[in-house]
Amino acid sequence: MPIDRSVDFTGIRFENPFLLSSAPPTESESNILRAFEAGWAGVVTKTIGLHPVTNVVGAKAKFMRTSPEDAYVSMKKRPGAALHSSWNWELISDKTLDWWLPRIRRIKQAFPDRVLIASIMAGSGNDKELQNWQRLARDCQDAGADGLELNFSCPHMDRRDMGSNIGKDQGLCSVVTEAVKEVARVPVWCKLTPATAEIEVEAGACFRGGADAIVSSNTFPSIPLIDPDTLEFEINVDGFVSSGGLGGPAILPLSLAKMGQMTRAFPDKSFSGIGGISDFSQALSYILLGCGTVQVCTAAMLDQAVGPNVIKRLLAGLDAFLERHAADGWTRVEDFRGLRRDRIVAQSEIRRPAAAEYHSGYEAAEGYASPQSDQVAAER
Repeated sequence: MPIDRSVDFTGIRFENPFLLSSAPPTESESNILRAFEAGWAGVVTKTIGLHPVTNVVGAKAKFMRTSPEDAYVSMKKRPGAALHSSWNWELISDKTLDWWLPRIRRIKQAFPDRVLIASIMAGSGNDKELQNWQRLARDCQDAGADGLELNFSCPHMDRRDMGSNIGKDQGLCSVVTEAVKEVARVPVWCKLTPATAEIEVEAGACFRGGADAIVSSNTFPSIPLIDPDTLEFEINVDGFVSSGGLGGPAILPLSLAKMGQMTRAFPDKSFSGIGGISDFSQALSYILLGCGTVQVCTAAMLDQAVGPNVIKRLLAGLDAFLERHAADGWTRVEDFRGLRRDRIVAQSEIRRPAAAEYHSGYEAAEGYASPQSDQVAAER
């Protein structure tokens, strides 16, 4: 049977399930055009806002590497070291909305069959900011954007009413999503921060507001390491540092855990997975948990800025995987999406050597109507 790479995600047809995420690789028209030429089915623009941003002096992003012999992690380049993670404290696009709109139009004219999602961000907590969200949504969709991704996830915005501070507040998640849905004619995705204990709560709030999909994870809040020789942070300005975002291979298991929380809670909803993807084996984990698409950043940044070799590996990996499972009747992503979602269970549900003697961490109940026995029964 012929292989079908295409996916239908939130009503949008993608040539394949692989996208570049909202990040430095999608900060310019030239990069997005190069990404489409390389074979990416979609891109999410660098986040577009209405308020001015100014990035810190010096480097905005660096990569951490680890040595196999001693597990030493550092931003210092050295022979034989492998990529551990990326770290950045870059803000959203410093280009204006008026700069972006004609470029969205030109990109869609050049690649009408590829998907362009506009990432947008405004503030929260008052009607003016909700109207800003609506203006961004209207203008981007009118320019030709195929969908909107609401940035509820940036871990280091310089305004406290933006980014991950929205994503950690289920009330704001719902209100902002609902405001955008009032004017949106295209699908609306919400990108959530992983910096929350129960991410399914915020996901549920977004869905109640009308979200068509949830995207996760953005980078994890973090600080760079301190150089043991200089006693300075490895990336700093005048010796000072603030929290930034950790991405790349190091966050793969963490991001999968967050995704598993959400897909288990909402098995019939749409999700796009991000975090630590550089080849198909990592993308496969997200798909098996229920994701319909996956997004890539760090690996692409290290591969000519937009990942031409990364997308080749992803496509080749998908084709090879489907060929290996031809006997199972699998010809497309939907045939195996979510196959391992239900394997994630509570710790108490994992089999013990002597199950009859296990009481979910409690002492054996005594007496007929012991409150403890009721608790154990309820947990089971």
